[in-house]
Amino acid sequence: MNAINRWPLLAILALLFTVACTTNESGPDLMIQKELNTNWTFSQAGENEWLPATVPGTVHTDLLANEKIEDPFYRLNELDQQWIDKVDWEYKSTFTVDKTFLTRDIVVLDFEGLDTYADVSVNGEKVLSADNMFREWQVDVKDLLKEGDNEIHIVFRSPIVEGLKKYDANGFVYPGAENDQAERGEVEGNKRVSIYTRKAGYHYGWDWGPRLVTSGIWKPVYLKAWDNATIENLQIVQNEVSDEKATFTAVFEVDAVKKTKATIAVNNDGQTLASSEVSLTPGVNKYSVDFEIANPQLWWTNGLGEAHLYNLSGVLDVKGRTVTEDTRIGIRTLELVREKDDAGTSFYFKLNGHPVFMKGANYIPNDMFLPRVTDENYRKVVMNAKNANNNMLRVWGGGIYENDIFYNLCDENGILIWQDFMFACAMFPNNPEFLDNIKHEAIDNVKRLRNHPSIALWCGNNEILTAWNTWGWKKIAADQGDDVTEKVWQAYVDIFHKTLPDVVNEYDPARSYWGSSPSSGLGVQADLVNGDEHYWGVWWAKEPFSTYATHLARFMSEYGFQSFPEMASVRKYAEPEDYDIYSEVMESHQRSSIGNGTIEYYMLQEYKKPKDFESFLYVNHVLQADGIKFGLEGHRRAMPFCMGSLYWQINDVWPVASWSSTDYYQKWKALQYYVKKGFSQVLVSPYEEGIKFKVGIVNDRLEPIQAELRMQMVDFDGKVIWEEAHLVDIPANSSDDYFDVNKNEWRYQYRRNLKNVVFTTELVENGNVLSKNYYYFLPFKNLSVKAPQVEYAITKADNGFDIALRTDKLAKNLFLEIGDEEGFFSDNYFDMLPNDKVSIHLKTDISEEKLNEVLTIRTLDDAF
Repeated sequence: MNAINRWPLLAILALLFTVACTTNESGPDLMIQKELNTNWTFSQAGENEWLPATVPGTVHTDLLANEKIEDPFYRLNELDQQWIDKVDWEYKSTFTVDKTFLTRDIVVLDFEGLDTYADVSVNGEKVLSADNMFREWQVDVKDLLKEGDNEIHIVFRSPIVEGLKKYDANGFVYPGAENDQAERGEVEGNKRVSIYTRKAGYHYGWDWGPRLVTSGIWKPVYLKAWDNATIENLQIVQNEVSDEKATFTAVFEVDAVKKTKATIAVNNDGQTLASSEVSLTPGVNKYSVDFEIANPQLWWTNGLGEAHLYNLSGVLDVKGRTVTEDTRIGIRTLELVREKDDAGTSFYFKLNGHPVFMKGANYIPNDMFLPRVTDENYRKVVMNAKNANNNMLRVWGGGIYENDIFYNLCDENGILIWQDFMFACAMFPNNPEFLDNIKHEAIDNVKRLRNHPSIALWCGNNEILTAWNTWGWKKIAADQGDDVTEKVWQAYVDIFHKTLPDVVNEYDPARSYWGSSPSSGLGVQADLVNGDEHYWGVWWAKEPFSTYATHLARFMSEYGFQSFPEMASVRKYAEPEDYDIYSEVMESHQRSSIGNGTIEYYMLQEYKKPKDFESFLYVNHVLQADGIKFGLEGHRRAMPFCMGSLYWQINDVWPVASWSSTDYYQKWKALQYYVKKGFSQVLVSPYEEGIKFKVGIVNDRLEPIQAELRMQMVDFDGKVIWEEAHLVDIPANSSDDYFDVNKNEWRYQYRRNLKNVVFTTELVENGNVLSKNYYYFLPFKNLSVKAPQVEYAITKADNGFDIALRTDKLAKNLFLEIGDEEGFFSDNYFDMLPNDKVSIHLKTDISEEKLNEVLTIRTLDDAF
């Protein structure tokens, strides 16, 4: 990081803190700061109609708050709001400065995030031109400030207009960016301009999101001042770990105004671990101090142990005046293991010396309008992952480098992060200015995030290498001339083989860099035996769900199937006249080019046509969950060949039909409940393979298990027509089969019962059911399922109610719902037989009287 150019006032610094320094204006601290997030107004440029604005915020949300536009998520309102991104917008505010700030050596204006082309003036003088949403911008403004009121003014230039200038000047068209919905956005010539702007790609549209290209001050603004020196960044480098001690080096990046003596120290919860005298020199320099922690407690992923964290502080003391940076670390060893074996090259993560199967999901931003994402939203999505037994999330490259709170929550809950750099599904330019911008973006974010124990991997991009090799992009370039092919590929190499890995190697060398997902190595096209895989044969190629369990790679980093939100969510964005999957509104809230028809195609393979729209949504949830179940379980059974299963996707940016397991309102779909069971630490999994019917058991625990495997063939009235049970010894961290029969013999033996029979299996340890699973031998439309009589009893319990259920015959995919009321069921969409004893907890604030009024129970037989 370069020092701030304090004299011309025009230099721009990407200054990133692990966390913000904690100081006050009246104390002896070297640094003081104040937020500048109030008293803002905005106007369309040239209109001079100034309205209240919220910072952090966006133009769209400010227009919405001032009732200048309607809710863009409601029905087709998005289409009427495409003008917003084609005009410039102005923001301004006044703030008060007193002598406490003006007497300091340095005073800087710090923007944690500007979206995106922003010209900033202070008291009429231009001080900054920003052009990257992903960077933090800081500029020295001391000589421009005055005691009393000061004005800050920002002009946000249209990202579309700026993009068109660069598109037209380029001379050829870069392949890709098919998700840039330029036609919907009424962009001149339908030109896909998104690649020219360092901004979240999904804002321009994606196959699960709308096109709402934002501008605005999307992160907080601060005025910061200091004397002598300040800490720009604190890096904690882990050296060695043993049972007795862990050794570290704390690397302080210090920006000093003048030559002086200082002390640097590292504290743990107030106790000084180490300190050192240093001689500061002007500018930004690094100073190190070694320290150790005795008897370290290790950081583990969800399910394997405690995600233990240590609270550390780096303190810079200059003549008794201090500045402090706080950070947290987890002590753990983590490596991406790439070793040749009989099949090819391994791809797995080894945590604290143990290979760990990665169970999780792909993660996208939580809203189209990022400042609307609250701390509670972040908490919910991370807890949704944790409670569904995830141990990894992949932060996908078309969104953003997430806010600090997201990584803090993942640290606390043992969720590893596969972190993409923000490049997805397009080739990108490589002019010197663009490459320099990317370099600083990468430096900013690698330095900001590298202390987090949750960061597992840096990945260059999403699907670009695969698209270049197999999606026809190379031909698109070649059709424009051989020199274009060379230029486009060289740009890829410059970004993903040089710029980004160089930043990782310099600023976070202990972590692995993976050039593209999927791939089999740097610049090597993905295959099934040497790297990670995005499998979309189910969905795009209409291959059967069963291929999820047979199309296996070393790490399955993407696969998925769509569903609509549940009815209570649909009612928030649609009207009754829209309740048809082919209505204009439902088609608009579906961005996959083959979406609703593909859902229906797969549904009719398994089910008859649902009787109405609400039934369609319910069956769609079950369809999605049953389909992905093949993948969740098949990938795990294939360990250690396959060592990761990240389905697409856990969340949504708006209410839409998508591949998500929780909808925009963070309601669990059937898939999320299935994920919780499919990713449990111990899994029993019946399946067919060729002429065999088998029962596999997967044990993710780091210790062996002795348990009883119980299996039954049960008819839908609850009669047991076959059963078998035996003790099994299950090694630690293993997957194997524990039952194996010729399925043709079974089919012959039970051929008259297959329409009326289910195979049930459970694994029991010391009386506790570790895992339970059902297997049907025919599609639902070929089963003889009669309407069950489901009875329930409600008991008041902590935070809600317990609901005891019983049934007289098979209740298939029993679904409890409470209308539009808020609540969460501990389980849902589950199968239940007459012999089953099931109690579900409903977490809710509604009364028992209200619950009895709104509670409904649906089973699959009722949908047709």
